[in-house]
Amino acid sequence: MNFALIGAAGYVAPRHMKAMKDVGGNLVACLDPHDSVGILDSFFPGCKYFSEFERFERHCHNLKASGQGVDYVSIASQNYLHDAHCRFALRIGAHAICEKPLVLYYRNIRQLKGMEKASGKRIYPVLQLRNHPQAQDIKYACLGKRHTRMSVTYHTPRGAWYDYSWKADQSKSGGIATNIGIHLFDLASWCLGRMIDPPNVREYSGNRLISGNIWFERGSLDFTLSTMPEWKPERRFKLDSGEIFQFDTGFTDLHTEVYRNILSGAGCSIEDASESIRIVEALRYGVANGRSALCA
Repeated sequence: MNFALIGAAGYVAPRHMKAMKDVGGNLVACLDPHDSVGILDSFFPGCKYFSEFERFERHCHNLKASGQGVDYVSIASQNYLHDAHCRFALRIGAHAICEKPLVLYYRNIRQLKGMEKASGKRIYPVLQLRNHPQAQDIKYACLGKRHTRMSVTYHTPRGAWYDYSWKADQSKSGGIATNIGIHLFDLASWCLGRMIDPPNVREYSGNRLISGNIWFERGSLDFTLSTMPEWKPERRFKLDSGEIFQFDTGFTDLHTEVYRNILSGAGCSIEDASESIRIVEALRYGVANGRSALCA
């Protein structure tokens, strides 16, 4: 299998490279405007590197024309570019493997589904937390219950640089609820079903803190997410049964599991990712309007 990677210099890119290696794939091309991509030497030293999209695109089209082609494009770029890069993958006849969030706006889900159908290729969102043993334990604990009350505390400290990066620009990252919380909201909806009432935002402080609660078909979620640099790291889910699930370890091989599932035909779908997109967009609406978000 031939892979191309967009976002080679990012934090999560090495996990994608390791996953490609673990499943016996070959990384033939990568793109990142930042040229600190020495990590390639640890996985695929022969990979062609591009800092400009136009040259990267031309190379991928040339591979297609030569009969070699690219089977999968893995997307670890900035959040607001995921949509466009998924479209690029389909245009060159490849499947897309896309980091969260798949899109920033729920309305774009339908457009991607249409392109997927027209191209005959798939878009696979990376929902790796679903493969975490603790997440599967939470899912099991919720089975058969009419209502589960769940709370999550997720403190992941970030230094002063965070306020000056693209992650602090809501138009690019989707804000703290999207950038920090989307995988947690995906886990909550995976266990509790669709959001049924407008999310309530209790506290909000720019890129540093958001808290509130969300009601689902089979339960509710109280959440506190923060990037406060002075707060102690904490990644904890708690159920009304008193069970506590810590997410401090166990992340090493989750991307490899995602890739194995995709190659075996069991990868997650656009539809699987859509509810978390709906949740974070509703939270952004609530913050922007100074009240609880509308629920479509």
